[in-house]
Amino acid sequence: MSVAEPRRIVLFRHAKADWPPVADHERPLAERGRMDAAVAGRKLADTGIAFDLALCSTAVRTRETWKLAVQEFPQRPKTVYEERIYEASPGELIALLNETPDDAQNVLLVGHNPGVQGLADILAGAAEGDARERMSRRGYPAAAFAVLSFTGPWKTLEPGVATLLDYWAPTE
Repeated sequence: MSVAEPRRIVLFRHAKADWPPVADHERPLAERGRMDAAVAGRKLADTGIAFDLALCSTAVRTRETWKLAVQEFPQRPKTVYEERIYEASPGELIALLNETPDDAQNVLLVGHNPGVQGLADILAGAAEGDARERMSRRGYPAAAFAVLSFTGPWKTLEPGVATLLDYWAPTE
């Protein structure tokens, strides 16, 4: 694999969480969130992207989202549960992605807003079709994901270098 080949980054927001009287990090998915996570997993599988690596926040709702979504994949990628994703800013998420080994071509990040939406906005220097307009109109609701592409080593990922290829939300 060459770093000249386009890399794909999918930024996946966790599905709808419930609000029980627990710490924010421990909030589980709501019933609708469990359904949306599986639907999002099917939509992610439909992209045809073979993920080499999934980076998932350690929060309960992101781990549950990932567990339900990945069941829809033809092959489970290596998964790393990363506490730095929880409450991360877009800059902190870029720093984390900069650490990705270059043998990982396609990476899926399961995280939280506002970081995930901010990262999609910041990375996308260009967009295909109406993806940016749909993302702007819909915002980044629970279980939404954006597919971005860039060329080069992971350490060169920075604002504006990616192209927003697609965007999907449960109500799309």
